[in-house]
Amino acid sequence: MIRVVLADDQTLVRAGFRSILADEADIEVVGEAADGEQAVALARELRPDVVLMDIRMPGTDGLEATRRITADPRMEGVRVVILTTFDMDDYVYGALRAGASGFLVKDTEPMELLHGVRVVARGDALIAPAVTRRLIAEFAGRRGGRQPDPSPRLNALTEREREVMGLVGAGLTNDEIARRLVLSPATAKTHVSRIMTKLDVRDRAQLVILAYESGMITPGWLS
Repeated sequence: MIRVVLADDQTLVRAGFRSILADEADIEVVGEAADGEQAVALARELRPDVVLMDIRMPGTDGLEATRRITADPRMEGVRVVILTTFDMDDYVYGALRAGASGFLVKDTEPMELLHGVRVVARGDALIAPAVTRRLIAEFAGRRGGRQPDPSPRLNALTEREREVMGLVGAGLTNDEIARRLVLSPATAKTHVSRIMTKLDVRDRAQLVILAYESGMITPGWLS
């Protein structure tokens, strides 16, 4: 059973998401919060699998609440999906930097919401390919021609693991990575798990951020 906490300051929004999720046999809404402080408190108390977190809330906003949740070792298994009405690069980047495992706009279709909850609950990142392309372009623009500063942590990776990490950063799933590198899906999954262990990151979303910031991915890299 996937246990979910809803965090949004609008009662009608929470009711709408709860209605969608409640119809699923494998998903249970275990709590609701109207602001970031409540979201953090509920996450600490209930230890849900997923928190659906509005990015804009009174007081402590969704980004700060996400930082607190993901930084607390007592909530290591809690994954956060950021919800917003704004499909903008800065929000996506801020959400991932805060430790979120995914990003959805509030008007997403019910099936996409359900898919997102399940994807994040099993430890994958929820970042659409269209979003990753914009993020890559955004990072390139921010660098302004400057060379990135690769993280020394990447020295622990083999050449194959670097290749796999680059594909993760570009938004590919394990199955897509397997097809591209002519591997079995199980082997691709094993590579990703080893990379996360070596780099001490909590999930695929954090691999994406590290891949961007180290310059592993550039515009046109995956073509």
